Amino acid sequence: MPSPRTLDKLPVAIIGAGPVGLAAAAQLLERGIDVVVFEAGETAGSAVAAWGHTRLFSPWEYLVDEAAGRLLDKTEWHAPAAKKLPFGRELVEDYLLPLAATPELAPRIRYQSTVTDVSRQGMDRTRSAGRSTTPFLLRIRTGDATTEQLARAVIDTSGTYSSPNGLTASGLAPAGIDGIREHLSHALPDVLGVDRDRFAGRHTLVVGAGHSAANTLLKLATLAKEESTTTISWAIRGRSPVRAYGSENDELEARGQLGSSVHELVRQGRVTLIDQFEIDDLEPAADQRVAVVGRRQGEKTRAEVDRVVNATGFRPNLEMLREIRLSLDEIVEAPRALAPLIDPNMHSCGTVYPHGVIELAHPEPNFYIAGMKSYGRAPTFLLVTGYEQVRSIADELAGNHGAARRVQLVLPETGVCGPSSSAGGCGPDAEAPASSCGSAVEAEPSASCCAPEVEAEASASCCAPEAEAEVEVEAEPSASSCCS
Repeated sequence: MPSPRTLDKLPVAIIGAGPVGLAAAAQLLERGIDVVVFEAGETAGSAVAAWGHTRLFSPWEYLVDEAAGRLLDKTEWHAPAAKKLPFGRELVEDYLLPLAATPELAPRIRYQSTVTDVSRQGMDRTRSAGRSTTPFLLRIRTGDATTEQLARAVIDTSGTYSSPNGLTASGLAPAGIDGIREHLSHALPDVLGVDRDRFAGRHTLVVGAGHSAANTLLKLATLAKEESTTTISWAIRGRSPVRAYGSENDELEARGQLGSSVHELVRQGRVTLIDQFEIDDLEPAADQRVAVVGRRQGEKTRAEVDRVVNATGFRPNLEMLREIRLSLDEIVEAPRALAPLIDPNMHSCGTVYPHGVIELAHPEPNFYIAGMKSYGRAPTFLLVTGYEQVRSIADELAGNHGAARRVQLVLPETGVCGPSSSAGGCGPDAEAPASSCGSAVEAEPSASCCAPEVEAEASASCCAPEAEAEVEVEAEPSASSCCS
C-alpha cells in the first residue's frame, strides 16, 4: 500500500486553467508543491474567452491573485491600471495568458485535455481501507487518446459556464429542444459583435433575473437603437427583478449602475418585462419562430418570439466525480458546510461569512471543489472568493493548518436586500425571491501586490487578490460595465 511519503512525490492535479485554477497552481508552487493543470480548451481562460466581449464590473485591482502576481512580477509583465474595468478578453490576454506562459506554469499545463473521470487508484467509492493513502487516478481525454494521471490531491476548478440551468420552471430542458435549438442562445451572446445578425430586427426574449440577463438586455437595447425593428422582452419568475435592478448603494459602483440602467429601460418601455412567468416548454411556431408556453399568475401564457436567451444561471457538472465521495447540499449542490453561507433562501443578501478549506472539504481526503463550481447553483460569485479558497487549500496541503484556517473576507454590500431577519433576509418572499438574491465576497486589499508603476498610475491603489465574478458578467452601454 502506498505511504504518505510516496504520495508526496506526486503532483496536485488541478482541473481547469481559468483564473482560480491558475491561482491554485501559483499558490501551491509557492509552497514547494508540484502541480499539473488540465485544461479542456486550447488556451488558458478558454471559458472566459467565450464571454470576452463583456466588461467586468470589478476593476483590475481586484482581479489578480497575489501568488500569481508574484510569478508575473518575475517577467516583463506590466500590471494594468488598477482602476480600469477590463473586458473578459482583456482578462485573458493581459493576465491569464501571460500567467500561463510563465516558466513556472507553462510546462505544467496540459491543453485540450478533458478530465472525464476522477477516482482512486484501484478503488471505487465503496472501498474505505487505505483510501487516504491511495493516489487519485484521473482519466484524461486528449483528442482520440485517453491517458491517466496519478495525483496526491485534486482541486476541481472547472467552473459552470458550460452547464447552464434549464429554461423551464421544472429545471429541465424543453421537451422538444432539437426542434427549436436554432432559436436558443447561451447566456451572454455577443449581441453587438459576431452574433449581431441573429438578433438585429428580431424579437428576443431574455429569461433570467440576474446580471447576465441585465447585461444582455442592455446590449439588445443598444442594438435596437441602431436597428429599429429589434424588440426585447424579459421574462422572470418572481414579481420583481430586485437583483438585476441592483441599488445605488452597491459598493461595486459599476454593478449598481448596470442595474439602474436596466431599470430605466423597463420604465421607458424599451424592454417589456413579463414577471411571474413560469415557463413549461418551448415549441416551434409559425413563420420560423418559437413559442414559449407556460403560466403567469395561474393563467396559461404563450409568447411567440424569434430568439430566446437562456440567462437562468449555471449548475455544476458532477458526472466526472461519480467515484469520489462528495458531501453536497441537496438544494444548491455546493459543499454541504458552505451551502448555508451562500444559499439565497437562507442568508441575508450581501452576507457570506469567511470560508476556506474547512467549508470546502469533502469525505474524500484531499479532494476539493473551488471557484464558481464550489457555489453549485448559488447565483453570485466573485473571483476573489476563489482566490482565497485556493490560498486556504494550498496552506492545508502544505501542512500550514493554522494559516489555512485564518480566512479574512469582507463582503461589499449589494444594497439589494435589507438586514438579516429571523427568516434569513433573502427568503422566497415576493419582493426578494430566491432568484434575485446573491452573495459576493471580496477580500481586504493587500498593499504588497502592486508594481510601483501601477501604484503611481492609480494613486497607490493595490492589485490585491480581490477579483471579479466568473458567472454573471456585465455590460457596456452607459455605465453598464460589469460581471457577476
